[in-house]
Amino acid sequence: MCRAVLESEDALETAKGINDGIVYLMTIPYILVGLVGFFVYKQLRK
Repeated sequence: MCRAVLESEDALETAKGINDGIVYLMTIPYILVGLVGFFVYKQLRK
């Protein structure tokens, strides 16, 4: 169903919103892993 909506000509704004959502969902785990790694690094440097 999502593919049908995205492939239609008049769903450009919907496709942009879905792409933004995918990017948002992809970046959060990387930020969390980076923060955990930073705090572990700081603890090991003490």
